[in-house]
Amino acid sequence: MTQERLWQVLDPSWADPRTLLALLCSSAAAVVLLKRLGWRQVQQKMDEARRSRDLALERMEKAARRLKQENSDTQTSHILSLTMVELVEKLKAGSLSPESVLYSYMDKALEVNREVNCVTDFIHGCEGQLQELKKQKEKGLLYGIPISIKDHINCKGHISSGGMVKFLGQVKEEDSVIVQVLKHQGAIPFVKTNIPQTMINYDCSNLIFGQTLNPLNHQKSPGGSSGGEGALIAGGGSILGIGSDVAGSIRLPSSFCGLCGLKPTGNRISKQGAVSPLIGMQSVTAMLGPMARDVDSLALCMKALLCQQMFQLDPTVPPIPFDEEVYTSSKPLHIGYYEEDGYFQPSPSMKRAVQHTRKLLQDAGHTLIPFAPPKIDYVVDELFTRGIFSDGAAHLVDCFKGDIVDPSLKSQFNTYRLPALVKRTLAIILKPIYPRIARDLSALCGVGSAKNLWDQHGAVGAYRTEFIAKWRELRLDVILCPVLGPAFNHGYAGKLFAATSYTNLYNVLNFPAGVVPVSTVTRADEEELKHYRGHYGDPWDKRLKEAVEGAVGLPVAVQCVALPWQEELCLRFMKEVETLAHGTKRNV
Repeated sequence: MTQERLWQVLDPSWADPRTLLALLCSSAAAVVLLKRLGWRQVQQKMDEARRSRDLALERMEKAARRLKQENSDTQTSHILSLTMVELVEKLKAGSLSPESVLYSYMDKALEVNREVNCVTDFIHGCEGQLQELKKQKEKGLLYGIPISIKDHINCKGHISSGGMVKFLGQVKEEDSVIVQVLKHQGAIPFVKTNIPQTMINYDCSNLIFGQTLNPLNHQKSPGGSSGGEGALIAGGGSILGIGSDVAGSIRLPSSFCGLCGLKPTGNRISKQGAVSPLIGMQSVTAMLGPMARDVDSLALCMKALLCQQMFQLDPTVPPIPFDEEVYTSSKPLHIGYYEEDGYFQPSPSMKRAVQHTRKLLQDAGHTLIPFAPPKIDYVVDELFTRGIFSDGAAHLVDCFKGDIVDPSLKSQFNTYRLPALVKRTLAIILKPIYPRIARDLSALCGVGSAKNLWDQHGAVGAYRTEFIAKWRELRLDVILCPVLGPAFNHGYAGKLFAATSYTNLYNVLNFPAGVVPVSTVTRADEEELKHYRGHYGDPWDKRLKEAVEGAVGLPVAVQCVALPWQEELCLRFMKEVETLAHGTKRNV
């Protein structure tokens, strides 16, 4: 376009109307064409990523067949039935070979993936790692244990997609710190697992690799954002996985899939080498942590990770080794508890799980003390939502440039991308009718200035001080409380992000928190759900009721919380709950 014609477009008074119309039409057509070209490029990138995944899974199948031929006498069902502690003992004693264990889990992972679509990549370096293990004189704490890794945690030679097109094609040149430490301890990372687009969602779907299903009920979500981990471990295709958590992303899939999961204190484990759409956000603490079928597996993983190797690779991690004495202690505990937080009414099974666990703990000789988290509405709206979206969700919206929004995220994304003025106006209109939704819309506008961001950080610190003071006043060791559940029906998580209130509180506080399954949904729970109204009677309450319907027989969990840097005490409490709920013995 010449300068003269461009000027005519910019200043219509100089242009002939027909010329102007033609120019505008051609410009509009150019925009449409560019969009179509952009979408085509996006589609090509996604197609290429899917082809790469298919080739990786074919390679995994061939490797599994080869290992099976070389270990024809392997008792796969026996290996898959062992706990991780038992498996480590047999591997170290030599009664099982790392090859036979890896083959067993590779084969099972492929089977589970065909059923629920949870694996995004095969970490082919695991075959070479097997050979390296044989040369090592000292056997690490996780010697020969196959481990699954959440998609966004870097593994050398593989992409970390984050479920987004913008990260495709970026092959990582080195392992994340946590993967390096796992390998140092003899573990064998062998697959990467699926996540929701952006990971700011607790379903598990993206347009690159598709929807992951819950292996316990395919009509249900496995949770997220560590949903691929939850599905694979619950399906029996992995014995230990590494996830991440910024609002409940380890604890929610653990709850939905009937697993144990631990969200540590923010910097207890290195986060170096993980992709995130929220780099720079400091108001709410994200962290990496383990997921497994039992608490002893989590404890062994933490013990293995908290070693000199991690402290050297990442000097920002406090050099605090795992305290075995605290974990194995049998001293009676002072336990604070609450059955609901006042922001979202718990489902009947959530409430019953806490009541049942509280009674078991009391009968076992522990002291149970009622506790109410202070100012929960303020925490969820002003500290969590306004904190995690302190930029008005600008970074997250920018991530979608050159991408297509997954249907499971559309409800969230459409709200995030509204101009701040529209959000504020809607908040004013909705305040008399739906005050909770109005507060959420206002919080999504962010903080507005650097000064306000400082104030927001100060408010988080002040709330943490207030919370700890109340904890100390009651002389608590730990807290027992609900975790969101049971597993949601598909399509609801993206419409109920604020329902993470039970878990996101402990990201704001930066306290270690873990999840333990204690029961299953009963027909009585389902019947009681028919009378569920919620605290506000707004569309969110109606959606939550719909989300958890039809869950009879699915797992129900509780959440166990300790003060910062007390992961060992948190795990000890989780083990106590597990032992009482399931009658298991301590296996340390």
